[in-house]
Amino acid sequence: MARIVVAAFVALAGFCVRAQEVVFDDPKGDDTGPGGYTYPLDRVYKPGSFDITQLRVMQKDDKVTFELAVNSDLEDRWGMGAGFAVQMAFIHVRTGAGGFTEGIPGTNVSFAPDSAWNKVVILSPQKPFVVKREVTGKCDARMAAAALAPEARGKGRVIGATVDKKDLGEGDITTWGYQVLMQSNEGFPASGDVLTRKVNSAREQHRFGGGDDGDCDPHVMDILGTPEQQKAWLAYECGPDGSSRKKATLQMVRLP
Repeated sequence: MARIVVAAFVALAGFCVRAQEVVFDDPKGDDTGPGGYTYPLDRVYKPGSFDITQLRVMQKDDKVTFELAVNSDLEDRWGMGAGFAVQMAFIHVRTGAGGFTEGIPGTNVSFAPDSAWNKVVILSPQKPFVVKREVTGKCDARMAAAALAPEARGKGRVIGATVDKKDLGEGDITTWGYQVLMQSNEGFPASGDVLTRKVNSAREQHRFGGGDDGDCDPHVMDILGTPEQQKAWLAYECGPDGSSRKKATLQMVRLP
């Protein structure tokens, strides 16, 4: 749920610094996708690693910082150099009209028309040029231009990154819609997927379980929303051949 909004002008050394903050808390223990997803077998995927507990968005002058908290201490057991390794998050932002109703390739989600996203901030332990290369090669030009890949850093239980406000667009961050997809950093993604780890029917060493072996299930472990909203928004249906009959359709969350 949305918890805090701060809009303040702080006087420092004779001039004003504009600071705003938006915080969304998320329930613990809902890192099961639509309700039945399970973690891969390898011990590097610790319980709570993909359980979002909070999204904090802060603007100070012309910079916006995104901080995403999870329900487990971060580790860099793959030597990514970013302070975290297994997590990857897509923070979608609706700043105005228009936008995209399809998710980034590999997530297998869509967005409701009134929740179409205008920008997506990708928090990845991969180097920004690697993420941009993946996005440019696997998304159409408009979507690639809307995807921001800042250098992300993890510390404690928080992954954060800062972007220029102009790259997000005009408007007040407290009026925007937000939605986060918690995924897993995948060094060897499928040819059309942007660094995303698949969900299979049975979990394996490096595969989530509880989904479908086709390409119809959302490859997402957690999103912003109540457990009831998450289950409804991530609901999907597959055909006998593994094709999609009903795609997971997400909504933005906003301040009340």
